[in-house]
Amino acid sequence: MEIRLTESDEHESRQQVKAIITGGLGQIGSHVAELLLEREDEVLVIDNLATGRREHLADHSLLRVVEGTIADSTFVDSLFNEFMPDVVLHAAASYKDADDWESDTLTNCVGGSNIVNSASRHNVSRFVYLQTSLCYGLHPEENPISLNHPRRPEGSSYAISKTTNELYLELSGIDYVTFRLANVIGPRNLAGPLPIFFRRLSQGSKCFVSDSRRDFVFVKDLAVHVVKAFDGVGSGAYHFSSGSDIPIRELYDQMVKALELDEYPEPDVIPLGSDDVGSILLDPWKTTHDFGAFNFSPLETIVSEAVDYYRELGVDNEISHLKIGKED
Repeated sequence: MEIRLTESDEHESRQQVKAIITGGLGQIGSHVAELLLEREDEVLVIDNLATGRREHLADHSLLRVVEGTIADSTFVDSLFNEFMPDVVLHAAASYKDADDWESDTLTNCVGGSNIVNSASRHNVSRFVYLQTSLCYGLHPEENPISLNHPRRPEGSSYAISKTTNELYLELSGIDYVTFRLANVIGPRNLAGPLPIFFRRLSQGSKCFVSDSRRDFVFVKDLAVHVVKAFDGVGSGAYHFSSGSDIPIRELYDQMVKALELDEYPEPDVIPLGSDDVGSILLDPWKTTHDFGAFNFSPLETIVSEAVDYYRELGVDNEISHLKIGKED
């Protein structure tokens, strides 16, 4: 006789996971935390609130939020000792100021190595790391970029420090998945063009659009893949990318549409700066092969949900790890 498990039975048969999420009050970390809490996993969030917001996560009986810096190795190891996580998502990163090399190295290099070391000492079963696609440099040799492309992160402090930590993770021997990311946007996105467009258009100010193309992916789609990685899917480095890029102007037009403005405000198109990239397009073949085919959310949905968030919680200021994104 064939026995089929109901969804309830499958839920009850799955062992609860204990997850540490660094940067868990940020855009990506908070969405992953919500998915884990929905399935009744236990979550410990570490965040220094440099860019995260406490209101990104509602109180929950299985959630603990700790404020502090991962650059403090004693603080980090005490949390690992107490919580004994099964899995780790390292989403914390310094990126607020392109010239603040000290913060970048403290958080992304020292802090990142502290998380890797503690995970190794406590036999974490799976470590998921979020890496920037700028690890391939400002002028990649391929389009789309393959996973075999050499890492050349010298274009920004953010890319250098994030790639340094990726190398430490590879050195550690931990079972890991790295997602090298396209532009992740949606609710809780406080960096890059989307919040800038919202704030300036809402104020009736002029917008500037760079003459470049990007692959924009939904934060909630990424969160689904991170949870799959926690559950044992994949191994090593992956690209998280839809496989197609669009002009920044198209993102701007979607923001205008979502705001339902009476007239179309014509933006100024500006040429690329010396530290910006014409196109960053990642080849997602390995991700599709290992994680399965995925229907990425349309840009209209992504921008609409972001606008709902901005209207509720606002945009304090713009953040960019490249100087091109900073407007007067």
